[in-house]
Amino acid sequence: MRVTRIVVLVAALTLAGCTAPRPSPPPLPQPSALTSVPAGIATSTGPFAAGPVAPPASGAFVGAWVQPDRLTQRDRISAVSTLEGALGRRLDVVNTYRRFDEPFFTDSDLAFSAQGSTLMLSWAGTDTRALTMGRYDTAIRERARKVKSFGHPLLLRFRWEMDRPGLAASIWSPADFVAAWRHVRDLFRAEGAANVSWVWCPTADGFANGRAEAYYPGDDEVDWVCVDAYAGSRFQPIAELLGPFLHWAAAHPAKPVMVGEFGVARAWGTDQRAAWLRNAALVFKANPQIRAVLYFESDPENGDGTARQQFSLSDDPAAMAAFVSFAREPYFNPAHR
Repeated sequence: MRVTRIVVLVAALTLAGCTAPRPSPPPLPQPSALTSVPAGIATSTGPFAAGPVAPPASGAFVGAWVQPDRLTQRDRISAVSTLEGALGRRLDVVNTYRRFDEPFFTDSDLAFSAQGSTLMLSWAGTDTRALTMGRYDTAIRERARKVKSFGHPLLLRFRWEMDRPGLAASIWSPADFVAAWRHVRDLFRAEGAANVSWVWCPTADGFANGRAEAYYPGDDEVDWVCVDAYAGSRFQPIAELLGPFLHWAAAHPAKPVMVGEFGVARAWGTDQRAAWLRNAALVFKANPQIRAVLYFESDPENGDGTARQQFSLSDDPAAMAAFVSFAREPYFNPAHR
């Protein structure tokens, strides 16, 4: 009887419109936040100490990670070619990911290099303390020799997003990460792999909460400073996302800035995505220390499976058109000006 009364009461409340309130979605930015010309923060124009991969004299390189349908060499080449066809241009930088134990320089890597794109190898790390103790020296030296024999300048983004809380068990501490970074660089130097520009790349969140800065190995050990920034679980203009990092980067005026991954999630709708990308072009141009920007053209399988973790533009004509427009601007085509 008691259960029956509760059920009847709940039914009556539901019919009366007294259902439990649902959480409201986060507010979207005012339209002016995506159309106004942003103030510059990181305004250094060099000269830059960037290592073998020199930044353009002005403007910024455009690149991407492009997720293939399948992880085959042919599909990787096809995925990049499809995006380049949509953009009507070659990517200046092609980003590719490697586990710590994976070999460098696949057939697709060599194909991208042969077409004139600069490779960026995003190389996942391992336990920093084991690394610094020398457990992986043989493997690291082998990668360094591969890089040396490759011969072309390349970008190496060693253990990007090291500030993510999910990596704490293998990173241990900022001091451990810095020691591991320096150890890896020392081994590359010992093997004569002088064709590497080293890219240090935490998350935008890490700068927003003051966590990222402690992981910096120092201007003497880093060639490009970098950040990854997404309008994913929250819709924020990219100027807001990048702001804390750009203030930090402005204090390192001899280091060119890269936005190593950026993206706007499908959850926010086609019009908002297009406006966000148009605004991104304005933000990048207002901060001339930014010399390379790489879109994350992917719906990662390790995300939460929702549209807030899906960043691919290929099935969103309006958003893709906005990206095409900015990728074709002379500012973002320094090699062809």
